[in-house]
Amino acid sequence: MEDYQRFVTGVYNKIGLDLSQYKEAQMKRRLTSLCSKKGYNNFSEFMDAMNKDQELFQEFLDKVTINVSEFYRNPSRWEVLENQLLPPLAKKKNKIRIWSAACSTGEEPYTLAIIANQFWNLDNIEIHATDIDQNVLARAKQGVYNERALQEVPADIKDAYFKKEGSTYKVIDQLKQSITFKQHNLLADSYPKSFDLIVCRNVLIYFTDEAKNQIYYDFSEALNPDGIFFVGSTEQIFNPEKYGFHVLDTFFYAKQT
Repeated sequence: MEDYQRFVTGVYNKIGLDLSQYKEAQMKRRLTSLCSKKGYNNFSEFMDAMNKDQELFQEFLDKVTINVSEFYRNPSRWEVLENQLLPPLAKKKNKIRIWSAACSTGEEPYTLAIIANQFWNLDNIEIHATDIDQNVLARAKQGVYNERALQEVPADIKDAYFKKEGSTYKVIDQLKQSITFKQHNLLADSYPKSFDLIVCRNVLIYFTDEAKNQIYYDFSEALNPDGIFFVGSTEQIFNPEKYGFHVLDTFFYAKQT
């Protein structure tokens, strides 16, 4: 146990990532598996090796941050956003400001840009896409994806927003221009403000209740009045009023005015 706690402290000192705010049993199991796979007997050896080997450190970071993503992940929820929640917002606002938090390799913010473009011109869409992992952000900025990532994308959308290059698809430049990618640590960094929509999906499940509690407060503060908060399919908020939210639809919340 002490070995793991020293490792947690070492990681925090190295990059400011607080593993103690993640559920310990899940995180420790995941990292023990990686440590063993790489041939290290304990976390102390693993930490020493990571300090010398950037590639190993990046593999550790990928393991911690769970980078699983695809366009229109859980399509029925995106349909609710597009058909029910954004139309009233478009009537009130001629511009929209969106935060895709923990955006991984970029599928989510590009999906958001595509859907928002059904209601606003691209130059009136401002999307902040953030993640703690610089490696996935670099991939997101490239905007190049394989066929599997686009399996839920309708054919007309694929034709309009992607350019096929060999066996891959590249996001068109016009769509990219509405998105700013930036490194951000949900557990440590200050939160930007004044968003109409914040999307943070399939990430909070890995955090402790105490960490989630603070994150919900911070997201609430980051939203405009009536702003929408969209969470993942395993992350329903059971006491939304505590954070100044009310339920709009399953996994969608609005900030109370």
